[in-house]
This record gives sequence, C-alpha cells and structure tokens, in this order.
Amino acid sequence: MGKIALVAGATGLVGSELVQQLLATPEYEKVITIVRRSSGIVHDKLEEKVVNFDELTLDDPIDHIYCCLGTTIKKAKTKEAFQKVDLDYPLMLAKLAKKYQVSQFLVISSMGASVKSSFFYSRVKGELEQRLQALRLNGLHIFRPSLLLGERDEFRLGEATTEKLANVFPFLFTGPLKKYKPIHAKTVAYAMVTTALTESGGVHVYESESITKKEEVPL
Repeated sequence: MGKIALVAGATGLVGSELVQQLLATPEYEKVITIVRRSSGIVHDKLEEKVVNFDELTLDDPIDHIYCCLGTTIKKAKTKEAFQKVDLDYPLMLAKLAKKYQVSQFLVISSMGASVKSSFFYSRVKGELEQRLQALRLNGLHIFRPSLLLGERDEFRLGEATTEKLANVFPFLFTGPLKKYKPIHAKTVAYAMVTTALTESGGVHVYESESITKKEEVPL
C-alpha cells in the first residue's frame, strides 16, 4: 500500500511545487490538498478538497501532513488575520495530526523564527514552532528557509531585489552570510518529501543551509 499525503497551502509558492513532486513520487498513492480555491490541477492521484479552514476536519487516513500555509501582513491586512493563517490554522491541523496519529507532520516556518524576536512575523513563527513542539507529535519536521525564490502570483520588491543580487553577485552569500542565500521553492519542496520518506519520529529543525544540503533538485 502506498502512502497518503495531505497538503495545506497547496496553491502557494512551496505548496504548488510540493504537490507536483508528490504526484510524481511513486511512494504516494494519493495526494489530498485542502484549499480555499480550486487549483485547476487534474491528476489520477490528486484529490482536491475546497474547505473552510475554520471548520477543518480529517475524513481520510493520512500518513504525512505537509503544512505550507502562510501569508503576509500586506495580504492579510491585520495582525489578527495574519495570525489566523500563520498560527491558528497550522495548529488546528497539527492537533488533528495528533488525534489521528499521523506519522509525519512537516511545516514551513522561517529563518529567524523566535518568540523573543523584535519582528512580529518572526515572533508568530516562533510561537508556532513552540506550540507545535508542545503537542509531542509522532514526527515533527520544521523547515526554516531563507528568502524563497520561484514564480509568485504577486510582485514582491524585497524578494525580487535579493534574487537579482544573488544572481549578479553570488559571492555576497558566502561565509557568514551563506545562511541568508535565497533558496528555490523547488528545493524546499524536494527536501520536505525526502524527509517525510526517510526520517523517523521526534522533533527536527532544518535551517536553510541544511535544506539545500539534503540534495539539490534540478530546476
């Protein structure tokens, strides 16, 4: 029997890459995505569910949950709305993973995540990590990528500027600054799939450098 994966945030930058890689991975017989709007993707292994995240439930046996939920303050408009997407919904999903004994829970956090951070975004990510660890899930894998590269729905000046710098002046991201080197969404997705299929239980945190080292995926 193949494994069943569930992806939350499947229409986002990493989530969309992740779905494509999961569908191409023979170890998975079914990929379930929970989304607020249809992606339009059709595949024999894909089951897409348009859901209300405030009333989230699990109706299927799941082996691995991939949580790629995330937004920005600009998109969310308020801190409360931001927290709902980046903190409340991932925690709801993790509690369901705990209840139904899901073997692996993989989540995207952020470089610099800390409850002590002076930045609201990083504090929320830090709180998420802290509260996820307190749940004592079977297997918890936290990914902290640096600036994510890939095709986005909207233009982001900061990401675009950093990507251009990385391409023109790659030597800037060496030595102590290597950990800040931008990472492609495909690489993060590949690392997540590889981790789910090869790692055991417990809590594991992967910084951006270690995500890249898991194995470069051809872009």
